[in-house]
Amino acid sequence: MPIMPFDDRDGWIWMDGQIIPWREAKVHVLTHGLHYASSVFEGERMYGGQIFKLNEHTERLFASAQILDFDIPFNVAQINQACIETCAKNGLTDAYVRPIAWRGSEMMAISAQSTKIHMAIAAWDWPSYFDPATKAKGIRLTWAKYKRPSPETEPVHSKASGLYMICTICKHAAERDGYADALFLDWRGYVAEATGANVMFVRDGAIHTPTPDCFLDGITRRTVIALAKANGIEVIERHISKEDLATFTECFLVGSAAEVTPVSEVGEFRFTPGKVSLGLMEQYANLVRGQ
Repeated sequence: MPIMPFDDRDGWIWMDGQIIPWREAKVHVLTHGLHYASSVFEGERMYGGQIFKLNEHTERLFASAQILDFDIPFNVAQINQACIETCAKNGLTDAYVRPIAWRGSEMMAISAQSTKIHMAIAAWDWPSYFDPATKAKGIRLTWAKYKRPSPETEPVHSKASGLYMICTICKHAAERDGYADALFLDWRGYVAEATGANVMFVRDGAIHTPTPDCFLDGITRRTVIALAKANGIEVIERHISKEDLATFTECFLVGSAAEVTPVSEVGEFRFTPGKVSLGLMEQYANLVRGQ
């Protein structure tokens, strides 16, 4: 099936306070955000006409911008409304929503205090991030080539575009080798996250998940933890070594795009999707759809 490029589509994009035709949403080649990764973004899902956890996503966007030392020239309420209006203008009720803020082209150097801050929101139909036919059986992961950096070296708690460079590299490598995704270790050698989702494991009915001290404490991660606790499932946040994976029976990814996706393999380790991962997959699907 031919790829439909994202710059040549019918539709509408909210940009700097106005909804404009999709093909007219452009930036200059000397935009600071392109050259120096001075941009932050969110990935949101709309289900049945409602954007799940919209306010939490928008608040995180603003927090990410603050970490990157710039102010978004709108407030949270305005961006929330713009996300809703963008989906409505495009006639969407089940969609992926991508707000992004970036430094403009007024300065082309490391220093960029005088750049204009731009903001855009796009939305489009979005099928399952992983193949639905194999999702419940568990996807296969390999180990990422790179490691998640120390908080002393990168703004790891921002959803900044620059932090995803190694994700693209490692995702491509995984797919070339026949895997669905890659799992990162952090700079200390502890398990961190996948390229676009947090990870959880199961042992003796309890969930073990990495402490988010060098990567995002995902909104879906927090939602699934709350679901698990509401079902009486113990959740243990801790540092998890690579060798610990041999002691777990289930593994699954959680994220706005991935939702809850069971994992059958991480490198040399094998897992069987079971009661906890499959149960949470169903409960999360019902929650986001208001069931």
